[in-house]
Amino acid sequence: MDRENARSWLTTAVEEARAGLAEGGIPIGAALYGADGTLLGRGHNRRVQDGDPSLHAETAAFRAAGRQRSYRGTTMVTTLSPCWYCSGLVRQFGISRVVIGEAATFQGGHDWLAGHGVEIVLLDDAGCTAMMRDFIARNPGLWHEDIGETE
Repeated sequence: MDRENARSWLTTAVEEARAGLAEGGIPIGAALYGADGTLLGRGHNRRVQDGDPSLHAETAAFRAAGRQRSYRGTTMVTTLSPCWYCSGLVRQFGISRVVIGEAATFQGGHDWLAGHGVEIVLLDDAGCTAMMRDFIARNPGLWHEDIGETE
């Protein structure tokens, strides 16, 4: 995948992450793009806002995309390396590619996905990293709850 295009798509996920942060939630955003580049769905982590531990950014974008005949050729764009739960969603539905803003603050299942044929585009975006580092520093308890760890 062209990195310029990947960076362009990442802006949608970053907008979602900022929206989640503004709502008092965890700043992780995602978007699902079709094989033709059409934005199918977008969303952000809403665990805090909705009290729903399953509402991660990737699942919110996936749900917003609605039912598709096939997910082959689609691209999930996320500001942060997808956790195991979201990595499972990518595998389960055959999403072909994952564009990741950063994996410095959290390394989820993207190496596992790559090992199973999913194309991974890791952008190492400084803005995504800074947003997460700032959030984690100010909200360590909430962050550890989100990733299923104790402090």
